[in-house]
Amino acid sequence: MYIAGCYFSYLAISIALTIWVARTLYASGRIFLVDAFHGNAELADSVNKLLVVGFYLINVGYIALALKTTEPLTDFRQVIERESKKLGVVLLILGGMHFFNMFVLARMRRRSLGGVVPA
Repeated sequence: MYIAGCYFSYLAISIALTIWVARTLYASGRIFLVDAFHGNAELADSVNKLLVVGFYLINVGYIALALKTTEPLTDFRQVIERESKKLGVVLLILGGMHFFNMFVLARMRRRSLGGVVPA
């Protein structure tokens, strides 16, 4: 019983967090991408959608791979501890992907401005 509950809550929380982060990044990232692509809104929207698809694929793939546990869970405390470890890794991956994307896009923007960083 504990294993099934742990799996279900891990999947529900992880997928909800992934959807929330992806929607937030999609909505907030548009302005940044339009600027990075010199006002080309159509290209920015296309790249934004592709980034979100890749984001979902990587995160949901990891969530599915990390679902399995071989340790027996005999009480609720063990369930919480196991789930917190798994969710912590998911959150670290989400944060790492966000900072990597921001780094790459900032470099693209800086390169497109000819190395000049606006004040």
